Amino acid sequence: MAREKAEKVVFTFHTTTMAMKMERSAKESGSPGRLIPVPRQISAGCGMAWSAPAGDRETLETLIREAGIETEGTYNLFL
Repeated sequence: MAREKAEKVVFTFHTTTMAMKMERSAKESGSPGRLIPVPRQISAGCGMAWSAPAGDRETLETLIREAGIETEGTYNLFL
């Protein structure tokens, strides 16, 4: 039985350092999401991305801005 796909916001990064900084910042702030391999529908420099429920996009964009995290792209995907 296939699981149902849900809409996610996916942030990609130029470097693994920024992906790891995102993971650390999200954990410290209690923000949702997790690191995933970059989905094949998109491409990114480091091969890692942050995935979270689409409804948390604004919260995560604020976290990214305040933490000084450099992203490569932001996507809404069904994963």
